[in-house]
Amino acid sequence: MVKTKHDAGGYDRTRCKHEIFNGNSLYEAYLKTQKGSSWKPQVQSFGMTYLLGLAKMQRELNERTYEFLPSTDFILKERGKTRAIRGEQVQDRIAKHVMCDEALMPAIKKYLIYDNGASVVGKGITFTRKRILTHLRRYYSERKSNEGYILLIDFSKYYDNLRHNKILELFDKRVEDEDAMWLFRKTVEQSQVDVSHLSDEEYACCMDTMFNSLEYQEVPKELLTGKRFMPKHMNIGDQAAQVVGISYTIPIDNYIKIVKGVKFYARYMDDSYVIHESKEYLEQLLDEVDEIAKGLGITINRKKTRICKLSDRWRFLQIQYSLTDTGRIVRKINPKRLTAMRRKMKKLASKLPEKEFENFYRSWFRGCYKYMSKQQRENMDHLFEKLKEERDVHNHTV
Repeated sequence: MVKTKHDAGGYDRTRCKHEIFNGNSLYEAYLKTQKGSSWKPQVQSFGMTYLLGLAKMQRELNERTYEFLPSTDFILKERGKTRAIRGEQVQDRIAKHVMCDEALMPAIKKYLIYDNGASVVGKGITFTRKRILTHLRRYYSERKSNEGYILLIDFSKYYDNLRHNKILELFDKRVEDEDAMWLFRKTVEQSQVDVSHLSDEEYACCMDTMFNSLEYQEVPKELLTGKRFMPKHMNIGDQAAQVVGISYTIPIDNYIKIVKGVKFYARYMDDSYVIHESKEYLEQLLDEVDEIAKGLGITINRKKTRICKLSDRWRFLQIQYSLTDTGRIVRKINPKRLTAMRRKMKKLASKLPEKEFENFYRSWFRGCYKYMSKQQRENMDHLFEKLKEERDVHNHTV
């Protein structure tokens, strides 16, 4: 195989992507897949004969005979939320990485608004947090006042209720690679929910009823016979679900940005905000967005969706903001995120290699230090050094 970086250096700029069964693309996807999870037994096992494994995948993808391997379901508690996750085997993660990186994202990226920051190379959560600062500063600069409102929109069980017919309609129009679409259709089909336990009446209206994957975990497995499937839901953690997640609400983004001409709007996956001087305007806009969302089969969470004064304290992406009458933007991190990070560090300190644990902490710290007080920074650094010392003592004793 040719060195991937050398081989791929210019094709991204020319919009000429590789096939999903290209050897270099599969190898690069393998490197991405093992990043951050090289300690897992299944990743290490695949890595022992990865060339044979990639060659087999290349042949099967080319011949369209590739089949997904059995997956495992588990519950993950992270960032204050409990989610039902489906864990996939390394081969499937590689195949979906190639599909997304080489076909889906290049095709869909040009249809995304600039202020859509999730799962796009060069953007991310840091980009979105910078955009909200830019929007607040421009708003204050234009009006010389912090008088105004922000509409914070949140969707209920977003990934659980993404409709497969809408997803395929969206990507069929934009993705020309038939091999990639073949694999994508298999991915969407794999995400169908077995609802054999529902009665005829319940099944008839299941598409119009909000699905909750956490509650679904409580359904006895013996009732799930494969007799009926519900064609909505995408698996959180699936690479394809991330691409679908940022694309599914394109109609809402275009309506707000283009039709309504709102400048101060941005979205990060299923969280978004709109800044405007009129509360009545935002209330009307919310009703209009709600109608579009209903057509897509998703529901706005009215409990979490709210309109706040810019001068009040409000939270977006786990950061608390407030715009003062002098134009200063006050930012504070959610204390619960610090508590969660401390617990995570204590669990991972003995499991990750020393260099990987340090990179994990430094990466998090670089992204959050500006939102923390001096005391909070010192406390986090103190815990990090303490865990390193305990690790060194343990290794020395062993």
